[in-house]
Amino acid sequence: MTGIPHIKETIAPVRETIIQHPLYSEMQRIEDIRSFMQYHVFAVWDFMSLLKSLQKHLTCTDIPWVPKGSAATRYLINEIVTGEESDVDPDGTRVSHFELYLQAMAQAGADVSGITDCLQQLQNGKPIASVLDTLPHAVRSFVKYTFDLITTAPVHVQAAVFTFGREDLIPDMFLALVTDLDRQFPGQISLFKYYLERHIEVDGDHHSHLGMEMVQELCGNDPVKWEQAAQASKAALEQRNMLWSGILEEIKSFVA
Repeated sequence: MTGIPHIKETIAPVRETIIQHPLYSEMQRIEDIRSFMQYHVFAVWDFMSLLKSLQKHLTCTDIPWVPKGSAATRYLINEIVTGEESDVDPDGTRVSHFELYLQAMAQAGADVSGITDCLQQLQNGKPIASVLDTLPHAVRSFVKYTFDLITTAPVHVQAAVFTFGREDLIPDMFLALVTDLDRQFPGQISLFKYYLERHIEVDGDHHSHLGMEMVQELCGNDPVKWEQAAQASKAALEQRNMLWSGILEEIKSFVA
């Protein structure tokens, strides 16, 4: 077996583990949502970084401009970038998914200092490797895996991890929990609920299909590339599972 079915078969067990992760049922209070967000925001950020790495590989971002790659692949990645970098908030104002997440954190009263300090260090010129070493333990391995891919992995592997390592992994019960908490605490997590709904609608549906087309274009008929793509996607999901476990541990320690 090769192609998209091979990747889906390879990642199926760990993907199911993530969907059934006990983290979701543990988050019963708005304080738990805040704790979740302050760690999950790093995954939102490094997702954007992986996206821009793909755009850099698959399109010409230099001057003078010259054609690069296939027009079909350029179209796929540019459409995803447009949606991720300039979606709309509930009022119809253009916003990136990352900035929308920061707005949701602010509304919920979540601690944004971890991610804002990280970005400030990078803007001040501190090397990315040094900044990653300062990240909270629960997210450090996850983010390091992403940036190792960005630095060393071929583009077909990056595309596969982008598509299959980050595809819709939010179970219905988690969205139902957030919806219920939104009713209990009106005006505190409505933006987070909106973010999740957009994530499912756009990232988990339309962008997922575009991503699969992109992986198909990049792997072609090369069985070695398909196997590399499958194994990297599996490893990325294993990192996600560890991230969820790290967040769960933090929430439990907070409750204790």
